[in-house]
Amino acid sequence: MNDPDASKPEAGPQHPGPIREAALRGAIIACMVLIAVAAARGYGDVWLLIGTLAALVASVLVGGRRRSLGGGVRSQPRKSQRSSVAEAVLAHIPDPVILVDGRALVVEANKAAHDLLAGLKANHPLSFALRSPDVLDGIQEVLETGAPLRVEYSERVPTERTFEVHIGPLQATAPDVEVQAGVVLFFRDLTSARRLEAMRADFVANASHELRTPLASVLGFIETLQGPAREDAKARERFLDIMKGQAQRMKRLIDDLLSLSRIEMRAHLTPTQTVDLASIVAQMVETLSPLARERGVVIQASLPDQPVPVLGDRDELLRVTENLIENAVKYGESGRRVDVELARIGASHGEQMPHVALSIRDYGPGIAPEHLPRLTERFYRVDVAHSRDKGGTGLGLAIVKHIVTRHRGHFDIASELGQGARFTVTLPEAAGRHPPSA
Repeated sequence: MNDPDASKPEAGPQHPGPIREAALRGAIIACMVLIAVAAARGYGDVWLLIGTLAALVASVLVGGRRRSLGGGVRSQPRKSQRSSVAEAVLAHIPDPVILVDGRALVVEANKAAHDLLAGLKANHPLSFALRSPDVLDGIQEVLETGAPLRVEYSERVPTERTFEVHIGPLQATAPDVEVQAGVVLFFRDLTSARRLEAMRADFVANASHELRTPLASVLGFIETLQGPAREDAKARERFLDIMKGQAQRMKRLIDDLLSLSRIEMRAHLTPTQTVDLASIVAQMVETLSPLARERGVVIQASLPDQPVPVLGDRDELLRVTENLIENAVKYGESGRRVDVELARIGASHGEQMPHVALSIRDYGPGIAPEHLPRLTERFYRVDVAHSRDKGGTGLGLAIVKHIVTRHRGHFDIASELGQGARFTVTLPEAAGRHPPSA
């Protein structure tokens, strides 16, 4: 009797050769992508390598499992096998990476690349999504010469960003396997580095300028006292007073620069000590009341009777309160009044935890709308001459912003011309915690 199962095809993959070839081709592509990314970054990324190796091992295991399964599993097309390995590798690269073939058609791209270029689609020309002549011409040059190339790519919308695009050749051979010619594009984001470089250059230029003016003034008076005014007692006293003022101005500037530097060094460290913000504000109101009386300004404080606990650095919060109240007294003295209010509020700025708000308002000339977004920049002043006459360094609000940010709070400024200005600091309340007794 004939065996009924004898006519059935033998279980197992029908074409193991194409599967193995596609998997090997995918592994080769993955290795070349890794080499291109490493060359573009210029340093080893341990986590990237570990993640990629894990993806490669998983792909090999999956391929081996498919070869060992029964007749219900058919071999996938070569392109699908190759794509699965490449996708697994690209998924572990956090920066935008795009693979294109010899016709500049997109073969693969990771999520970061799709986020950067919304119009990116597989099997479509890269030029549909990336309209950069430098990059597109660079692809053709790499295809022709086989040498890697670096070009710059910038975009203005929705925000200004700058990338260095490393374009590397993608062509290699292995026994019985050939990888189609193409290129891999790796986008390295230079936006933060460029902004930091511009900020540092601007900071050095401003700091040098702020120090140069009083220093030149002091040197000029010294030369005068050593020459024509050597025997002039009245001129000597007047010049010495001016020199003292200029020296104090330089001291304030250096103190503010050092304070800002210390705050920035600890920006990543959230304060853990519980302090009473109400006592801090009350202390600073009392300290600055004599200055306010000299200028004909009345400080009206509205503070809670109970402690207001927050997680913070007492010295830094004293500095925030001092800067804001002193600024309100100096620049809003024409209004003859400064209101200081501290109150508990509920959820704030999208955070559900309870918050406290410190508000300082003056009734001076106010600030034009175009100046408001830049008030917390270093050395930015609405009126340079007026600020220097008041003894300002241009760093006070920058220090406030950095301290508030370190305390995981928010700093808001609202003003209208002729209506004064309101400066509000919002901090998370240390609910259920009590500050140490003073």
